[in-house]
Amino acid sequence: MKSREEEYKEIFIAEALEYYDALNRHISVLEKQPQDDHTLAEIFRLLHNLKANAKAIGYLQISDVSHKLETAFSLIRNKELSFSDEVVTVLFDGIDMLGDLINNIDNASAVDPDPVLLRNLDIIVDSLTDNAIELAKVQKYHTSKNLSLSDLIYIQIKKLDNLMNLVGELMIDRDRILSISRDLDNDELKSVSSHLYRITDDLQYSVMDARLVSIGTLFNKFPRIVRDIAVAEGKDINLELVGQDIQIDRNILQIMTDSLLHLVRNAITHGIEQPEERGKKGKPRTGNLRLAARSDRENVLITLTDDGKGIDLKQVKRAAVERQLISAEAATGLPDTDALSFLFEPGFSMAKEVTEFSGRGVGLDVVKNAIDSIGGRLQVNSEKNKGTTFSMRLPTSIAVKGALLFEVAGIFFGIPLIHTDQVVAMDIDDLHEVGNVLVADIKGETVTVVYLHELLNAHEADMRLGDKTRLKGMIQNIIVVTYNNRKLGLIVDKLYRQQDIVVKPLSKPLDSIDLYGGVTLLGTGKVCLVLDVPAITRNFINRR
Repeated sequence: MKSREEEYKEIFIAEALEYYDALNRHISVLEKQPQDDHTLAEIFRLLHNLKANAKAIGYLQISDVSHKLETAFSLIRNKELSFSDEVVTVLFDGIDMLGDLINNIDNASAVDPDPVLLRNLDIIVDSLTDNAIELAKVQKYHTSKNLSLSDLIYIQIKKLDNLMNLVGELMIDRDRILSISRDLDNDELKSVSSHLYRITDDLQYSVMDARLVSIGTLFNKFPRIVRDIAVAEGKDINLELVGQDIQIDRNILQIMTDSLLHLVRNAITHGIEQPEERGKKGKPRTGNLRLAARSDRENVLITLTDDGKGIDLKQVKRAAVERQLISAEAATGLPDTDALSFLFEPGFSMAKEVTEFSGRGVGLDVVKNAIDSIGGRLQVNSEKNKGTTFSMRLPTSIAVKGALLFEVAGIFFGIPLIHTDQVVAMDIDDLHEVGNVLVADIKGETVTVVYLHELLNAHEADMRLGDKTRLKGMIQNIIVVTYNNRKLGLIVDKLYRQQDIVVKPLSKPLDSIDLYGGVTLLGTGKVCLVLDVPAITRNFINRR
């Protein structure tokens, strides 16, 4: 994987070469039409951008030559310097020198800018009148060079999206061919299908790699944002950025932009205390905010951590009771993780006053919905007077997802791995009927368990989610899924395997069934329904 510096260098070179070609084109026009103000303004803009970009990335020679040329064209634009033949020659030489410097960025043996040319540029800038100009002849080396093009090209995102969709269709047919080759038991067909599998795998990862961008393209916008919010709130904030080199699908990063901004605003306005309050608690007056990203197997984990006052769980429960999301009796014994899940309910806000950045009734449900739309997971952990951490587990690709395949009542289903916490096999005697549901102790944690066939197919009047007599066999296969700080165990009939799948949307009228996130075709030709874990969890909670 390329480093961030290498990527920035490639992007700079590609843009600089475009600027260089445009400068040559515009100065040729200007030579014939010296009074063309539009062309002059465009040349000035190109040189100004090239100077700023070169200085930002550390190419000071390019920045210096660009600055001299920019000054000269500024004088011409302001009618302080005439566009005479002598001046034109120096400016053409200067642009040629820029081209040499850009093309030789990676050449360690490249010579420094011609001092005679630099002196000539200084003369036309400082003298300002034609009769005072005494220019030395510059020796040119560039006239015999071959033409060259940039190694980078710009591609519209929608073209990559279309290419990814085609790769997805190819993967479905590939799996079908592999299945047929095994059924026919033909060695030559098996060899060809195995080669096809490797080629399509390489193609898939190549297309996915072309869509990846550094997460730093978003992270690097936050220092200024944090500064502005902190000033408005009268707080001192130290922002730490970690993992800017991590790669993620560009579309996913685009969807996450507003969500991450919302979380950062919340952390500063609600989480981190005023300097005076922090001082009374024995904390540093400056609050700390840490925005980090790291790769986690096939996913990207983004965490936002503050060292503020934490989330007041009593206040959360009280607000939930006031909004009639839960009864006062049930709220008393509610576990902390379940209490935190109320933060993601629509319109749930504990802000006591409306400011520029908070208290407008736009809650964390906006963040949750955005993450749900890309098949991600959102989790929050908070400790009073220590701080809060929001964890967002995001897929690296939207089109292709890892899934766990299983069977219920003869129908194939898939659950995205990103929502799968663990898979366990339990004796039916280890499941306990509590109220109208089943619960089990899984690795020291009490988890609600439901028979998926009952949840999906039973009529509401006949549904018995807590009735063990409806289960089949003594050993139960349970898939534990996680959503919105809640865990739910799903009892299935048969477990199969993990597999990368291409999820296709359901056609009308089936698209109105929110329990399913889409459909895919297995190698056997069987249709596999992909469960929507957020919808399954919400459906179970509502039925309780």
